[in-house]
Amino acid sequence: MRMTFDSRPRRREDLAAAGAGTALAARIATLAPAFSQALPSLVGVRTDYSHETNRELLFELCAALVREGLGDQKTSNLAQGSAIRFAQTAMASGIGAERDKLLTRNVEYHLLVTDALERYGDDVQLGSGRLAVLIECSGSGYLKIGPAIEAMEAEAEGLGAAFYWTLTYALYKVMRLYNHDDALMYEEQMREWAAQDDEDNQGQYEFPEVEKALPECIRKTLKRDHREGKAHDRALLRQHRNGHFKDWIVRLRRIQELARLPLKQSREYLEEGYYDQPPLPCLLVCFKEQDAIVACFDEENQSMLEATSEPALCVIFSPANPAEVRNALRIVARFIQINAELFSLVEWIHASEAHHADPSLDRAESLLRVA
Repeated sequence: MRMTFDSRPRRREDLAAAGAGTALAARIATLAPAFSQALPSLVGVRTDYSHETNRELLFELCAALVREGLGDQKTSNLAQGSAIRFAQTAMASGIGAERDKLLTRNVEYHLLVTDALERYGDDVQLGSGRLAVLIECSGSGYLKIGPAIEAMEAEAEGLGAAFYWTLTYALYKVMRLYNHDDALMYEEQMREWAAQDDEDNQGQYEFPEVEKALPECIRKTLKRDHREGKAHDRALLRQHRNGHFKDWIVRLRRIQELARLPLKQSREYLEEGYYDQPPLPCLLVCFKEQDAIVACFDEENQSMLEATSEPALCVIFSPANPAEVRNALRIVARFIQINAELFSLVEWIHASEAHHADPSLDRAESLLRVA
């Protein structure tokens, strides 16, 4: 997980960037012998300048993080006098090195602290001594779940479908996914466009036929009663929790438990038209390489980065209020914990089929990855 802080609570000019592409000399001195009109040596002169606006809020945040056990003298030494750098290092330490590596391998998240939120393309100050902690996604994770479902269905009829639906419902509560539902909606939209187009052009449309691409066990359960289906899935997973797929089911159970309580985000700031579209998908779930879901995602992601998306997580708090600080940290910690459980499961599933993988198939470049 890339830990960054938004430029909005600070303004930084990197004067060294003017020399981008050239090697910087270790020391800079005058070329001519010293005399009264010679240019002075630049040795020891700083090449950057950092100005942190709302500095008092940053100091309050740093103090609050220390009170919560995040940040110490070592953190202060690493920050080199920068409040925003101290806050960044302290919050990163709360995530932990192993989780950070796990998330970085699978998804591209950015954690930002800011004193302003975007409103119709402009930054609007939160005011009243408040800050916002955001988690934004700029590169989706990827789960090819088809082989896992097939293996579980071979173990017991309905087990693979139960696993898929339970995982989907749990993740829907805490993050934005792109799965068969999104692909079906995109296909429906395409058919509406075709119906409205000139008759001469309608033959040029190619529809992905998403439903036909779904595993049979998923097709059979698409239109079942929601409540009865959940009860059936729960019973089936419980029956096989000590079986061959014990580790996957245990991990799924942890995700369910963490997602049971909603993440109490500051939705009022996200639902007043400040953003052009919902959060970017944190995870693409497909059944096979290059299946209809992947095709729909690849078509849609061409426009996903052209508009301003909501953050995946948004919590507004006052750094002067210890209860609000603890609440914000709890929400961020639970979001990270859910993602850590999720991508541990993703890696387990992918590892189980690694010996069947085609090395020429690489999704890295098509999952909203940006430089």
